[in-house]
Amino acid sequence: MMISPRKMGFPIFYLIFCFFFPSLTFAQQPNFVIIIGDDISWNDYGCYGNTAIRTPEVDQLASGGIAFTNTFLTASSCSPSRCSIMSGRYPHNTGAAELHTPLPEGMPTIAGELKKGGYYTAAAGKWHMGENIKPDFDRIEGPGNSGGEGTWLPVLQERPKDKPFFMWLASLDAHRIWHADDWGEPHKPENVIVPGYLADTPETRQDLASYYNEVSRMDFYVGEVKKELEKQGVLDNTIIIVMADNGMPFPRSKTRVYDSGMKTPFVVFWPKGISPKGVKSNSLISVIDIAPTFVELAGLKSPDSFQGKSFAEVLKKPDKEFRRFVFSEHNWHDYESHERMVRSKDFLYVLNSRPQFPNGGPADSKSSPAQHALNDLRDKGLLSPAQADVFITPRPFEELFDVNRDPNQFNNIASLEEYQEVLKDYRFILNEWRVLTKDNTPGELTKDGFDRETGRLLENVPKFNEVPRGEMPGVKSGGLESNAKPGF
Repeated sequence: MMISPRKMGFPIFYLIFCFFFPSLTFAQQPNFVIIIGDDISWNDYGCYGNTAIRTPEVDQLASGGIAFTNTFLTASSCSPSRCSIMSGRYPHNTGAAELHTPLPEGMPTIAGELKKGGYYTAAAGKWHMGENIKPDFDRIEGPGNSGGEGTWLPVLQERPKDKPFFMWLASLDAHRIWHADDWGEPHKPENVIVPGYLADTPETRQDLASYYNEVSRMDFYVGEVKKELEKQGVLDNTIIIVMADNGMPFPRSKTRVYDSGMKTPFVVFWPKGISPKGVKSNSLISVIDIAPTFVELAGLKSPDSFQGKSFAEVLKKPDKEFRRFVFSEHNWHDYESHERMVRSKDFLYVLNSRPQFPNGGPADSKSSPAQHALNDLRDKGLLSPAQADVFITPRPFEELFDVNRDPNQFNNIASLEEYQEVLKDYRFILNEWRVLTKDNTPGELTKDGFDRETGRLLENVPKFNEVPRGEMPGVKSGGLESNAKPGF
């Protein structure tokens, strides 16, 4: 006969519960290290197929872990992306949907939940998430060197040894302006891989070679982190994730909702917890899933505010179908914008609420040699359709891409008769997500802060981070209060 816990008495029941369902101990709880690159495209590592770049350390992690090939950011823009990862929420649900806006006070974060659960929490390198969540960290250190990795090892070495730990190690590599051309062996311009949407000129090739140099410098420090963890005897039970906040700082990449901007490298390494090792997983993952995954693996309960879901089971079953759809957004990053995207393994659908504007990328990309090379081809009338994309105005209000036939998203098929049912389906799915998460399209968005041709600050804007703000998406529509977890 079953005896109720109430009649049994709490102390006896508690002892029996602990015997059969022991909680995770300090020795069992995994440590967590997120290494996040700045402006690095998903396929610019050797383990993702780039044969011209030197990334031996990340490639080695992939050979002992899992390289996820379908992991997507929620914003291809530095601070909104980082705030989304840290809070486990979509950008319009954070109050920090635009560049240079902080997470609000009191919003739960990965670091805060782990700290409450007994973890030591630290951040080193680039920050970019505002002041309000700093109390969630026991220690925060700045970049320490031009690549942003100079304080990574000291923070690891000086941590308390009697607690599990969470480390947010953020580089400045590979954000413009380049600082790694004289670091290590430089990449040769003649060997780089030029994407089809860029102009294959000497200027572009040198620009890409300098970018490769920065990616390689970050890769070196990834190796140093691994060595330090091994030296401390904690590598076996430490989960290392190597990822990025958005695509590379080149035209048609950073800030764009296509894969070139929104897909992130996502290498997960955990000797104790990953099996099989050295495999690729094409499971569809959103970066808002990191927060609930870490909290679950720590043996803790996720707060209601986390909108993602744990992919812990995928670490044991890399081929497991996890999500059917992921969602992303493009809000103000130097220029007025409002795009929403839904992506499956088969199609990518884009809704553009500001089609009257070209979608050329951020200001730092506008002033790049790669952009100047495109400008020259434009002025000569020699652009290919893929290269012309960053100049098109007006743009389509809707775009649809068959990502299996068109992995680079060059051919918009939204107007083709045979895809009209697919278009209706994805239009409906995106709208449902927007309704459930209380997204909106403000009439008065933040206006341009920079010239769209040159990338220079406009005369009426005092500083790059003091652009007069319009209405933040999600704020007036209740997005900050919504904890909706659409089950797509």
